[in-house]
Amino acid sequence: MIRINLLPHREEKRRAKRQQFYGLSGLIAILACLVILLGYTVLEGYISSQEEKNQFLKREVAALDKQIDQIKGLREQTQSLLARQRIIESLQRDRSMAVHLLSELVKRLPEGIYIRSLKQNGLKVTINGYAQSSARVSALMRKIEESPWLERPQLAEVKAVVADKRRVNEFNMDFYVKSEALPPPQPGRKK
Repeated sequence: MIRINLLPHREEKRRAKRQQFYGLSGLIAILACLVILLGYTVLEGYISSQEEKNQFLKREVAALDKQIDQIKGLREQTQSLLARQRIIESLQRDRSMAVHLLSELVKRLPEGIYIRSLKQNGLKVTINGYAQSSARVSALMRKIEESPWLERPQLAEVKAVVADKRRVNEFNMDFYVKSEALPPPQPGRKK
């Protein structure tokens, strides 16, 4: 016996094509969701990795900032220590200045001049004294100019006075100690 399908075959083909279309659409939608999910996961991984790198860089920058602050503190300490060292060196250089000054002044002091007071302010020295004559004061000025230690004598005042029942000239004079004549500081020298 022969079987004949009385159902319309075109309807069946359309229905099969529609099912195939819906199946492929669902499969494509599932694949698209998977691709989107995979892309989102990858991008989220990149973002979290970059955020970790940024946090690491921020921690390193903070550590470097602390080191920079420490370096600045060390530089300030170094500058302070260098300033102290310069002061100590100048004090060591200047400690023998008074001895040299007095020694040189005694060598240069002509006969007939008596020093009443001597005052030093840095390299400037002021002396007050008595002289038997004004010629002796000018002789003292010439001898100061000839000195390797002393320079630039300036006579401030000369006046005639009576001291110990004798007539003498009272004078005020300024002169300077040559800074290049000072001995250099002796490193490592201890007392």
